[in-house]
Amino acid sequence: MDFVIPQRKETLVQMKGIVKKFPGVVANNHVDFELKAGEVHGLLGENGAGKTTLMNVLYGIFRPDGGEIYIRGEKVSVGSPREAINLGIGMVHQHFKLVEPHTVFENILLGLKEPVFILDVKEAASRISEISKRYELAVDPKARIWQLSMGERQRVEILKALYRGATILILDEPTSVLTPPETKELFRFITQMATEGRSVVFITHKLDEVMAASDRVTVLRAGRNVDTVDRQQLDKMKLASMMVGREVLFTLHKNPIMAGEPILEVDNLTVMGDKGLPAVKNLSLSIRKAELVGIAGIAGNGQRELTEAIAGMRRIASGQVRLCGREITHKPIARRIREGVAYIPEDRVGVAAPQGLTVAQDLVLRRYREKPFSNGIFLEQQEIDSNAEKLIKEFNIAVTAKSAPARTLSGGNLQKLILARELSGNPKLMIAAYPTRGLDVGATEYVRSLLLKQRDAGGALLVVSEDLEEILSLSDRIAVMYGGEIVGTFPASEANVEEIGLMMGGSLRKP
Repeated sequence: MDFVIPQRKETLVQMKGIVKKFPGVVANNHVDFELKAGEVHGLLGENGAGKTTLMNVLYGIFRPDGGEIYIRGEKVSVGSPREAINLGIGMVHQHFKLVEPHTVFENILLGLKEPVFILDVKEAASRISEISKRYELAVDPKARIWQLSMGERQRVEILKALYRGATILILDEPTSVLTPPETKELFRFITQMATEGRSVVFITHKLDEVMAASDRVTVLRAGRNVDTVDRQQLDKMKLASMMVGREVLFTLHKNPIMAGEPILEVDNLTVMGDKGLPAVKNLSLSIRKAELVGIAGIAGNGQRELTEAIAGMRRIASGQVRLCGREITHKPIARRIREGVAYIPEDRVGVAAPQGLTVAQDLVLRRYREKPFSNGIFLEQQEIDSNAEKLIKEFNIAVTAKSAPARTLSGGNLQKLILARELSGNPKLMIAAYPTRGLDVGATEYVRSLLLKQRDAGGALLVVSEDLEEILSLSDRIAVMYGGEIVGTFPASEANVEEIGLMMGGSLRKP
């Protein structure tokens, strides 16, 4: 269904006093939101601020508990995504809603109400091709979804929305799976949409991208409106303070430290993935004392398998891992912990911090077998509680009580708990996988400062991240992974963003 493109600056969407409640949580507390034709509207806020919930209400995934929605001046009740699509609203979720065994063409047509009995395949293919060329969203219509990169899958989701005639497009954290060149292409597409009079809601936690792409910005905090402001009236400092309610430091101070002797040495490492195929292929890497090495790359290129193998959580097929000159290739996790290996997994909920344990129990997971937390037979609860009180205060963990379940912590505070536990053992090697993924700007600032503090204290750190800005600001050296291999290693001071983007996408290899 094609909609008439509205006049620029005409109000398309008005959400007035939206309330959405979940058990024990008010996600949206009388939120107002307005979207005009031909604008790119940034939607910002900390984790749990209610951004995605608000857009899920507009898209019909959630029904509001209060408030009103007007589309093109008419009051509506959006009861389902199909109704939203019929109103010209499309949404590309952070986690794509695609059927992987099916082709691009099939995914775009899946769920269409019409035609009911006979599909004009030739006409549909022609229309998809026309949209793809018009917006430069190149993707093979015959390819199956599982064969596509994450950037290509995002294009399929966008094509789905445009094929259905969307004049309002909601993008939830759209750059989280993209390389820098792909991000540039996305921004080009967004600009073209706005030029035609269509509208884009851009949900992101990356302030640079909001400043680059948005016309207006709405900031939510704790489920409430903070303000809606023209982007020209803002800078990053003001945006960040609006989000978290305090001043945020963006420039990390990184002391010049001369790296010492090798702490971690990985030689010709091969590790199998979950599907029984090599996920890490003959990879070699070294990290010295007082050095932070950043691994850049799109998720799914062997980073998880690499970190799990070094931490002892995944079997190594071939190759060697040495810590301070001693081989630990096939040593158990407990031995690696005693030798000085700390690990922050990418799955902080399912792996890093068991949600059924209390905060105090989670904080001694590394050392509960040792004195003073154990006498060899029984746990010393008084020492465990004392340790929790000390670390909660030292790492500023917001928690109701040390006996509270870990599942009650926010994402940022859960990550603080994990860092407190891992750093309290004074590790020689810290492995941190996506340490700030999903965290708001305040928690991100805190976590990054802790990592640099550990490096300044003489620790060796391996940090994996998809956030190129994070890798550039933290690292002393950068290694880029693609297809289970390191395709380039260089000092951070010599980093070229364009080259890194090409390497992340597999288009460039640099010795």
